[in-house]
Amino acid sequence: MRWALNNCNLDLARKHPDYVVRIVADEGKIGRGHLDRFMELETSVPTLVTTSQLLTTGVDVPTCKNIVIARVINSMTEFKQVIGRGTRVRDDYGKFYFNILDYTGSATRLFADPDFDGQPVLLTEEEMNALGETIGEHEVIREEDGSEIIVDVFEPEPPPEEGEKPQRKYYVNGGCVEIAAHIVHEMDADGKQLRVVKFTDYAAEKVRSMYPSAAELRSKWSNAQERAAIITSLEQHGISLLDLVEASKQPGADPFDVLCNVAYSAPLRTRRERAERLRREKKDFFERYSEPARQVLNDILEKYIEYGTAEFKIPEILKLPPISERGTVMEIAALFNGAEQLRGAVSDMQTLLYA
Repeated sequence: MRWALNNCNLDLARKHPDYVVRIVADEGKIGRGHLDRFMELETSVPTLVTTSQLLTTGVDVPTCKNIVIARVINSMTEFKQVIGRGTRVRDDYGKFYFNILDYTGSATRLFADPDFDGQPVLLTEEEMNALGETIGEHEVIREEDGSEIIVDVFEPEPPPEEGEKPQRKYYVNGGCVEIAAHIVHEMDADGKQLRVVKFTDYAAEKVRSMYPSAAELRSKWSNAQERAAIITSLEQHGISLLDLVEASKQPGADPFDVLCNVAYSAPLRTRRERAERLRREKKDFFERYSEPARQVLNDILEKYIEYGTAEFKIPEILKLPPISERGTVMEIAALFNGAEQLRGAVSDMQTLLYA
């Protein structure tokens, strides 16, 4: 592996001689100078440094984004020193995470070692009611002899204010998934497999595993009950449609289009584009109904454009203006010759919307 890395370095060095520096010892002022330039935040070269043990201690590289392990590391202390070169965060330089490229299995083995973290000195224990809601917390210090001392008791944080996004915890059977920003850390139940993947890539994998094609996903999504089941299944895998839409930076997009975009590279449409296409290409659908009924359907479609698929819920949507101004729930249902016909019309409109 050292031969392969060195040859890769040589090839890159021939094309860009300032990008790669190989330091096997301090090498006096020359080696230290190369290392200082690598550590300097404002310089872009050298970009890659290969060394034996020079980067284990006493070196701070805040923008280091990749740690390559090309030899077996058996010392836990040395391993922590090595990966410590990448753990610095510099948000002003876009450094929020780093990658470990391990050609020896050392990282997988040592991360899974209980001695990597050791027993926690300070624990936080939660008391929960039958509904799974936190009703109290306390901090505990664990002594070497196994005894515990409660050092602090505190109430759970107050609920978020209106419009503020609440913090969420994810519990996943058979593994652990933690979403931080748009990065997912995933490991198996034994802690022996570890990877870091972009949130959108992680979501794409899960969607494709559930629905191999966009057509299959579409056939389920157009049905309100099936759509609710899909959303629940995604949430069980730690995938929030709200977070996914935010990651796509397309707040006006339909969640279905976001899913198809990340999973199948389909074009990303806005909700307005879908609604306008429905009005333009499916005029015969609207012509089935009287003018007052068509106005209700168009009002519901406008609510969808503004807020999304949640606005298709019957009878809740009928109680919101401007639809509520057209009459009571019973009066609006009468425009469609009954409640069942109203639900059928809205269901058909959803199906056509995703056709």
